[in-house]
Amino acid sequence: MSEVLPVNMKASWQILGVLALAACAPPPLEETPPSFDLAKYYAAAEQEIRARGGMRTDFAPGDARFTRSDLARDFMRIALFDEFEVGESGFVANPVPSNLRRFERPVVVRVINGASADSKTRQTNSTMVAKYTRNLADITGYDIHIALPGERANMLVFFLNRAEQPRIARQLGRYVTAPPRYVEDAFANSPDEMLCGAFSLANRRAPDSYRSSLILVKAEHSVAQRNACVQEEMAQALGLTNDSPDARPSIFNDDEEFVALTLHDAYLLKILYDKRLRAGMTAAQVRPLLPVIIEGIWPK
Repeated sequence: MSEVLPVNMKASWQILGVLALAACAPPPLEETPPSFDLAKYYAAAEQEIRARGGMRTDFAPGDARFTRSDLARDFMRIALFDEFEVGESGFVANPVPSNLRRFERPVVVRVINGASADSKTRQTNSTMVAKYTRNLADITGYDIHIALPGERANMLVFFLNRAEQPRIARQLGRYVTAPPRYVEDAFANSPDEMLCGAFSLANRRAPDSYRSSLILVKAEHSVAQRNACVQEEMAQALGLTNDSPDARPSIFNDDEEFVALTLHDAYLLKILYDKRLRAGMTAAQVRPLLPVIIEGIWPK
């Protein structure tokens, strides 16, 4: 039996109030007709975010400095809280305290493109995921790699358009063992307002150690937004499961100012996979270790 642990669903810039939200945004869709052009809708939303200074990709911006104390605070809020919980009707946005959760086995990544993707798009998607996978491995010092031929992956990154999602949802059992029904439903019936999502699975006997992750990226996005989804969802699938309005510069913030991993976020990942930490630790166990860990990674 498997269970879904932290879930991140990146909503379309303040449409649903799920994640990645900002005050100025496109109005919510009341009903999406079959002819609705989702790609144009996402493009317009992206343009609006850029117009107000969002979608930044600078790694260490001079206008967003942070301290050791900021980093410790942000780690506790982002790694020791779940952003969503599973309710009777599915996933509910409700940050609640959690234990530290992460992979305790090698992370093997594979890209799954929808049938509609042409060869150029497939190559673009595969290249961005491969590059980011190497970056995550370098940052964490952990075994995170693209699946070799014949190797079974445990982090699947799907690029699917709206029409492809229901069919793939029915086939998730081909990729991971016993995906819960509500994860299948989330893939099949994801609202247009959900840009992308990450669903991490674990065994009930080891509920804080990830067994696998499923990541959904909407294929209707621009290359820039697909890359933003990859950057945030893969990092969150590793165990940085929540967001914080105080985290800056960070992709783990609802304001969409930054959409590529920052120095702040790289430090969070280094802390998460520090050998002095382990899956299942409580906030009380993690907190006193942070000053020493942070001092070790802080530039001299």
